[in-house]
Amino acid sequence: MKKLLIVRHAKSSWDDITLRDFDRPLNKRGIRDVPDMGKRLAARGIQPDLIISSPANRAIITARGIACEIGYDIELIQEQPQLYHASTYTITDVISEVSNDIETLMIFGHNPGFTDLIGRVSDLNLYNLPTCAVCGVEFDFTAWKEIQNRRGRKFYYDYPKSTSGSGY
Repeated sequence: MKKLLIVRHAKSSWDDITLRDFDRPLNKRGIRDVPDMGKRLAARGIQPDLIISSPANRAIITARGIACEIGYDIELIQEQPQLYHASTYTITDVISEVSNDIETLMIFGHNPGFTDLIGRVSDLNLYNLPTCAVCGVEFDFTAWKEIQNRRGRKFYYDYPKSTSGSGY
């Protein structure tokens, strides 16, 4: 059984209009939400074997912040340029290349691709994956390449404004 944790980057800042989209940092809310979401994941005992992130500033900052909270070495985070504003098909291509030794994979990136991905690979129907939200999907397969044509079951979903604060 494989587990995939899909994490949208935290809320980003639009204060400096001269910055390229790729370089935008987190805003105050994003900076606050990252450790909170990381603590929620840690409380649930969620520990990925591998983290892959878009290299965009807001995504990699989110990945590093959550990694610190869950005890994952930030030096082991793999940056994958293809995840920057990727389509669902590109995202599943990236996932399908992951070693089958990895049981739990966490990916960080962007909408609309991540919302679309959840609809394609899980039983959760979302209109929009909020910033810094985490969706966990488990699959009854042993090879990541099977994500291309298989669906899984949502086992976790949480976002910063959630009233439960612990996922469901």
